Amino acid sequence: MTNEPRSEETEQPDKALDASEARGVEERKAGSSKIVHEVVRLQGEEELARPTLALTLSGIAAGLAIALSLLCELFLRSHLPDTDWAPLIYFLGYPIGYVIVVMGRLQLFTESTVTAVLPIATSPSLGNFGRLARLWACVLVGNLIGVTLVSALMAGEIIVTHEQRMVALDILGKLELQHWTRTLTLGIPAGFIMAAVAWVLPNARGSEFWVVFVLTYVIALGGFAHVVTGSSQASFLWLSGRINFGEAWLEFTLPALIGNIVGGTGLFAVLAHGQMRSDLGADDPHPNRTTQVDRMDQHKRGPVP
Repeated sequence: MTNEPRSEETEQPDKALDASEARGVEERKAGSSKIVHEVVRLQGEEELARPTLALTLSGIAAGLAIALSLLCELFLRSHLPDTDWAPLIYFLGYPIGYVIVVMGRLQLFTESTVTAVLPIATSPSLGNFGRLARLWACVLVGNLIGVTLVSALMAGEIIVTHEQRMVALDILGKLELQHWTRTLTLGIPAGFIMAAVAWVLPNARGSEFWVVFVLTYVIALGGFAHVVTGSSQASFLWLSGRINFGEAWLEFTLPALIGNIVGGTGLFAVLAHGQMRSDLGADDPHPNRTTQVDRMDQHKRGPVP
């Protein structure tokens, strides 16, 4: 089987359609991978250009908002019986923080594993790698500050009642601490899913809420490890004296961070960028071929000295 080059005619609506029908086809047609790649890349360029203080403050706001996932989940759990089907209901609270963060355009670390990486993959340089490191550091620190602040308010019974805090400790205390290698592997699919959210949104067209809600609901159902949301649980248990500092930050947060980076950057961003490069190659199957137009242009300029 040979790869035939795509022609512009095959990518246009049927000529039998009238003008209004052709416009309807164009409006409903999803953007190509190249268009989505460029939209996400430009978002990454915008994020990389933001000042350090703005990134950090946005990261803190995202951390505060993402902690609502823990609160909503716990509130739902406290009203449900301990049955096999209960997780299907109380996990519906998990996406709430993500909806606020993503649709509010706040800086969440796992989203930047794909958006901010595409500009680097397109134009790799030491300067761009430095910009990426600055963005990741500001956003991650801001996210962790935000979730830890909410955890401190919960542990101090400032934003929850004593009864609610005890319910939270009872529920979270039943969570089994996993070996760090297991947390790392569970962080890979979480990073991939969050990168997929950023990739799918440009084509969502009014369905952004459901894209974010459904994909993050899968993270909860699968028990995957998200570095920011999971750190809200770990920091709450740490500040309540149920686990120590090492268990909270070294056995969960650090492995989850590595897994999220591998899933979001190492898998999704690289594959998405590779797909775009392949599409460009398919559009021009003979990149080194000199066309008749090129030869005519060269003849007009004369021989190269």
